[in-house]
Amino acid sequence: MEFKDFYLTLGVEPTADDKTIKTAYRKLARLFHPDVSKHANAEEKFKEIAEAYEVLHNSEKRAEYDELRLARSRGFDSRNRQAGAEFNSNTGFNNTPEADQDFADFFNSIFGSQNARNRQSRHQQPHHDDVNLHRGRDLEMEWPVMLEDTLADTTKPIEFMIPHYDIQGQLHETKKSLNIKIPAGVSDGERIRLKGQGAPAQGAGVNGDLYLRIRLIPHPLFDIEGHNLILALPLAPWEAALGAKITLPTLSGKINLTIPPNSQSGERLRIKGKGLVHKHGTGDLFVALKIVNPKITNEDAKQLWSQLAKTAGFDPRAEWSN
Repeated sequence: MEFKDFYLTLGVEPTADDKTIKTAYRKLARLFHPDVSKHANAEEKFKEIAEAYEVLHNSEKRAEYDELRLARSRGFDSRNRQAGAEFNSNTGFNNTPEADQDFADFFNSIFGSQNARNRQSRHQQPHHDDVNLHRGRDLEMEWPVMLEDTLADTTKPIEFMIPHYDIQGQLHETKKSLNIKIPAGVSDGERIRLKGQGAPAQGAGVNGDLYLRIRLIPHPLFDIEGHNLILALPLAPWEAALGAKITLPTLSGKINLTIPPNSQSGERLRIKGKGLVHKHGTGDLFVALKIVNPKITNEDAKQLWSQLAKTAGFDPRAEWSN
């Protein structure tokens, strides 16, 4: 397996913090989502983006990956030096089969459960002495779902490869297309079973099943807490002090929200029923207020801030003197 530079995939620097990585993933995931993207090879690109995020957003996986990446970039692999490894000018890494083995081991250690199932489905040949009783192999694949698509039942087309054996026992693959129903309220990591849609059996055996593992795509605006959504709402100081009417995005469209006067940064406003759908109803949307000060770009603005400071007579650290 050729080495993959996950930082290059997400378009971030190796020094990027968690917030930068998450923002980059959210942007790219929605850009290349197979349901909405017009880009060529969008599905494959989305898969690569998801793999990169799976590694880089987890501190332990990222640390292990960074060690491997650093060792490769410095050419620490003595086997490659002895063999005269080839250099890839795009990634800056050696790409010989020997040099890529460590990465393959790392990759399989993270994504191995799914790959192992697929390898077993695709490569294990049935016993021909009990072919009539042999059941087709189960298959499993991840399916990316946007938060908006969890609010109601939706039907989505999918394509996947079905492994099967001919009468000589040779392995072949056939593309299969289905329209599947994604139920409202589906959650991240949930598995949907499609009976009989897996690998075909030989003889009179029954087909295996197809399992879809749901992967919710992080939203560029909303974070998830259980069945609730959290939205950070930037406010100007005067909006927080005087109150304001704000047009607010939700998963189901825009709404108007009234900000009460004397609001404080960190306060949460609850909007009932605008969260995620679940078995017992719908969660809520919590709006977390965040006061953002403008940059002082001219003398007039500076004078106004100075006047406000004198008039308000406000000491935010008054409690320290008690």
